[in-house]
Amino acid sequence: MTGNQTGNEKAQGPKHKRDLTRRKVVVAGAGAVVAVGVGGAVVATASAGTTTKGNAEPLASTSASAGEECYKLTSETTEGPYYIDADKLRQDITEDKEGIPLTLRLKVIDSETCKPVRDAAVDIWHCDALGLYSGYESFSEGGGTAPTDAPSGTPTDVPSGTPTGEPPAGGGGGGGVHEEPTSDTRYLRGTWKTDKQGLVTFTTIFPGWYRGRCVHIHTKVHVNGEWTDAGYEGGNTCHTGQFFFDEESVLASAEVEPYATSTTERTTLGDDTIYDGSGTQGGLLKLKYKKNAIAKGVVASLTVGVDPEATNTGTDGSVQPGASETASESASAS
Repeated sequence: MTGNQTGNEKAQGPKHKRDLTRRKVVVAGAGAVVAVGVGGAVVATASAGTTTKGNAEPLASTSASAGEECYKLTSETTEGPYYIDADKLRQDITEDKEGIPLTLRLKVIDSETCKPVRDAAVDIWHCDALGLYSGYESFSEGGGTAPTDAPSGTPTDVPSGTPTGEPPAGGGGGGGVHEEPTSDTRYLRGTWKTDKQGLVTFTTIFPGWYRGRCVHIHTKVHVNGEWTDAGYEGGNTCHTGQFFFDEESVLASAEVEPYATSTTERTTLGDDTIYDGSGTQGGLLKLKYKKNAIAKGVVASLTVGVDPEATNTGTDGSVQPGASETASESASAS
């Protein structure tokens, strides 16, 4: 997919546009299709002595009467330049990345009926503890270590004057055209299937940060498609968004290795150009972790309200309601 939204653009409310792109998620590795049928596991609630952050609402009930408004649509955001379609089908996306263990529990519901959306394909992807995105290490602006191919000496063609405008978004999702992957790495990326309760759970690490963006996780929700031996095909992308972390948890994470080695200036949640300030509706996660012991792990949860008939790829900030068709072409495997 090719984005045309510029960097550092504020998150927009849903707009509408048809999307006739057929999507295909390719299963990575033998046995993955069998695992899909199991669905996402439910994470146990945190024990006594934990700290809850983020002002998140409880997971939605499915018993709401007809016509009752239960949740508003979760805010749509830009896809960002580093999305990889045809990702790995898995719940544990950690691979060998070091960081604070994070369990991400999501519930996808129809925002009008409050009913769970089952069999949806949910993508998540985010940077590592030092701000690097898999597949795009040469583009990412992580901290901690300098690139090995950094030029030495002082450049002779430095422009004069003071630069204007906002700094580039780095890899974040501040917009910009889609970039093609420059490596074969796929850590901290994955796709999984919601169960009959609309639940899906991922195992990963607490994300780091990079210049121009606060700490966040990207997501997409695909519905009305078909799970096949090849993965997930067709349907429409009904939601493209980002999940955010409150400042207290991020400050706590910054005291833990390897986050503590980052030399990159961090953008706060309040200063971020994508987070719209609307709390859980805007993607602010509910976090549970032991006070003064965040290194032991964090459980994050959120209910994501979507319109299953809308299409929102996040490549231009527009949404089209009533999408029920797919193109004859499918996304090629990478």
